[in-house]
Amino acid sequence: MRPWKLTCVECATAFPPLEVRYRCSCGGTLEVQHDSPSLPDDRELDRRLASRRDRDRSGVWRYRELILPLEEDEIVSRREGNTNVYRSEALEAYTGVGELFLKHEGENPSGSFKDRGMTVALSVARLVGARAVACASTGNTSASLASYAAACGLPAFVFVPAGKIAFGKLSQALAHGAHTLQVPGDFDGAMRTVQEICDAESIYLVNSINPFRIEGQKSIAFELLHELEWKVPDWIVVPGGNLGNSSALAKGLDELRALGRIDRLPRLAVVQAEGAAPLARAWRSGRPFEPIAEARTVATAIRIGAPVSWRKCLRGLAATRGVVVSVSDQEILDAKARVDGCGIGAEPASCATVAGIRRLREEGVLGPGERTCAILTGHLLKDPEATVRYHTADWEGFETPRANSPVPLGSSLAETRRHLQEILASPPPRP
Repeated sequence: MRPWKLTCVECATAFPPLEVRYRCSCGGTLEVQHDSPSLPDDRELDRRLASRRDRDRSGVWRYRELILPLEEDEIVSRREGNTNVYRSEALEAYTGVGELFLKHEGENPSGSFKDRGMTVALSVARLVGARAVACASTGNTSASLASYAAACGLPAFVFVPAGKIAFGKLSQALAHGAHTLQVPGDFDGAMRTVQEICDAESIYLVNSINPFRIEGQKSIAFELLHELEWKVPDWIVVPGGNLGNSSALAKGLDELRALGRIDRLPRLAVVQAEGAAPLARAWRSGRPFEPIAEARTVATAIRIGAPVSWRKCLRGLAATRGVVVSVSDQEILDAKARVDGCGIGAEPASCATVAGIRRLREEGVLGPGERTCAILTGHLLKDPEATVRYHTADWEGFETPRANSPVPLGSSLAETRRHLQEILASPPPRP
């Protein structure tokens, strides 16, 4: 018997550890509960970090006792995780935060935090004998699923909204051999379709409604706190799309506190784009949660109007005294220009975190001396079109004050030299 069970977050009904289901009979979502959770001491964790074995080198499976205690030959891994934490004086000045850390999940193998959940979901897919795997996606999930399915030889089906996925992400799904199916409408329509197909065809679903995805994604909290020597920050800020990541972080942090590894919980802040902010709208108004019929934002990774993990997210926010905030697309693009200009770089949805921190600081929710960690969820090259459009000022309706447009030159060497000399004689731009 495996040392965990699946439990409904609504009615607490328990199910066997490897039963293929994503919701309780009452309609509630499920989560993994470990029978005897534990975590090795720092000496063992550091030994694993220096190991050459895949499950030790992985920034997910290094913490396997709190993820899933699987054997090495049961794990599908690309040594995911191990993402860096950055600091930037320029971004601290921009946000008004005295101490800002940015954990860049875009440094995962497929370029986003999704790999952390996918390594666990695909490992379980093999354990249950799945004949194929599938997901609906705005891009990052499809890229990650395609990569991990290819690594273990499982057929993969990805359902994407037609014309509403960044090419950087679509290219990954195509390159890794996933069967890519374009669905009319938006992500929420694709999500409904894939759930119906998976039920009808007995295909294993790996969207964040899958509780094992959340188990992998909570390793962000483990690795971040490990890197910070278990010194708890005041805030952790994350973008909000399907809301699985915020749910995962809250779960991981609560488990660390229960084990005595940390003595308090940081506050969580979820940042949504204004055109895709059903949780922020409910939060502000105090009214019940209602999906948005058609989500709209330039941040394609969080262009989701009906997030499946909103109940889990609210529970995590309550436990951490968290908040929800929304920011405009203009704020997201401004923050992206700043993050990119510091040499870090991230896709638009990631930079919603930085825009959200700036907004929360302006509103007085976040204090100037509070230690803050921002989760950057995806790589700059996930959405190259957004970057190029900004810097060529080819984006109607948006201001691009930090555009760094390419300069056409003639064939004259003297002209080129004059241009370079003018640049070198000017003060360098501020990040």
